[in-house]
Amino acid sequence: MPTVHLLDYAAGNIRSLVNAIEKLGWDVEWITSPDQVAKAEKLILPGVGHFGHCLTQFANAGYVEPVKAYIESGKPFMGICVGLQALFEGSTENASVPGLGVIKGQLRRFKDEDKSVPHIGWNSANTSSTTESDGVSIYGLRPDSKYYYVHSYAAPYNPGELEKEGWTVATARYGSEEFIGAIARDNIMATQFHPEKSGAAGLRVIKAFLEGRKTAPLPAGTTKAADGLTRRIIACLDVRSNDQGDLVVTKGDQYDVRDKAGDKNVRNLGKPVQKAQQYYEQGADEVTFLNITSFRDTPLKDLPMLEVLRQTAATTFVPLTIGGGIRDTVDPETGTTRPALEVASLYFKSGADKVSIGSDAVTAAEEYFASGRKLTGKTAIETISEAYGAQAVVVSIDPKRVYVKDPSETTHHTVKTSTPGPNGEEYCWYACTLQGGRKTADLDAVQLVTAVEAMGCGEILLNCIDKDGTNSGFDLELIRSIKSAVRIPVIASSGAGNADHFAEVFDQTPVDAALGAGMFHRGEWTVRQVKEVLGDKGLSVRKFEEDI
Repeated sequence: MPTVHLLDYAAGNIRSLVNAIEKLGWDVEWITSPDQVAKAEKLILPGVGHFGHCLTQFANAGYVEPVKAYIESGKPFMGICVGLQALFEGSTENASVPGLGVIKGQLRRFKDEDKSVPHIGWNSANTSSTTESDGVSIYGLRPDSKYYYVHSYAAPYNPGELEKEGWTVATARYGSEEFIGAIARDNIMATQFHPEKSGAAGLRVIKAFLEGRKTAPLPAGTTKAADGLTRRIIACLDVRSNDQGDLVVTKGDQYDVRDKAGDKNVRNLGKPVQKAQQYYEQGADEVTFLNITSFRDTPLKDLPMLEVLRQTAATTFVPLTIGGGIRDTVDPETGTTRPALEVASLYFKSGADKVSIGSDAVTAAEEYFASGRKLTGKTAIETISEAYGAQAVVVSIDPKRVYVKDPSETTHHTVKTSTPGPNGEEYCWYACTLQGGRKTADLDAVQLVTAVEAMGCGEILLNCIDKDGTNSGFDLELIRSIKSAVRIPVIASSGAGNADHFAEVFDQTPVDAALGAGMFHRGEWTVRQVKEVLGDKGLSVRKFEEDI
């Protein structure tokens, strides 16, 4: 098998990149020391997370000069995400840490006045109109394809500036800002998006680089997709062991996953790996695994769930999120405390792109407010975000309604509701729960999300116990309340029963993504059918591509 070299400097999830390369028929060899760099014939520099953290590790390991020399030698080089950012002179994410300086310019944080930051989702990477009008693609990039981005900092695009220096630039637009999505010159190809997480469109880019195909004719009839993010549809799989000891995908009503009649066994809706693959092939933009019994076990010993991740990442080339047990834990065999960062690292190495923190986020938020809003730097959210970037940390919240007749009855954030309570109450607040709804905290949902945003969380998975399993649609009032409280992306969850519910939440709230579970698991709707309905209603969705 032909070989490509990857540089290993502990830069987040690179398991999926290896899987993508191997799927394309190439072997991967790791570069683990600076003296090995010059021996590579094709070199890929991956990276996920914080610019300063990654580049500091990169420099401390002695890779700066060897990689510069490699690039100058003219041999093929590809950078991905932070691997692209490293080519620039620096980033305002950490101005004291220099980049390689191969490309002039500084990366800057997206403005969040008109949009959520981080920028998470499927966006374009369009080269100049001249190139596309000539019917030519650069390294497999196509104007009708969408690619998966997850970042807070980007290189602003100034038309013609880098082209004067011989660079070919592909851009994307987020809100009013146009930024560099990919860039190429001579032996260099780099992408801000993650090709290994961009389905067939991304695999096409990796394949073109590996085969040295800098340009190729566009397929006949290729048309440009609309600029900007598509509407993100996420398939969620609640995973737990059943009474027979097998890991199964399950779903319940208000988190009760046992059948109401008969033997009352845990509801078995399929096997996790096969279900994830099925949703990928239907066009799901992301897949989320929630290990709903992990709080009873030691995450470091959670070998079956780690294997589910490994197997899924081998064939499912979209982002994977794993939740359950991401916390500081005590190893029962040694009695030593193992930090949440170590637990998260295990999941990242197994193929996860993001980790979801639930009950422990409530505890951390309570302590945050009790201390007068002081950050300790020691919470799971803070430590993982510092190492892997805010985009790697999702907080999953499980609120439920508490009705009041008047806002003066509570100190919590209230909303005036169009669905009054049992005694005609016109207001409610949303109490946060822990451990799958079994425990309720004296903390409301707005307090929780503002606290975790301050800690460095990059995304909110917004569930709703009142809506869970009802198939009656999302809680739009809750979603609007949370979106108005934070700048980070919010995923709507709980209550979806049909495609119109997805259209409703995207049309009537500024939510960033929407998640479905039971309606997909039971086969009532496919992800593709939901996207077809959204497309018919004029909403931008990513099409599923099969050809590489």
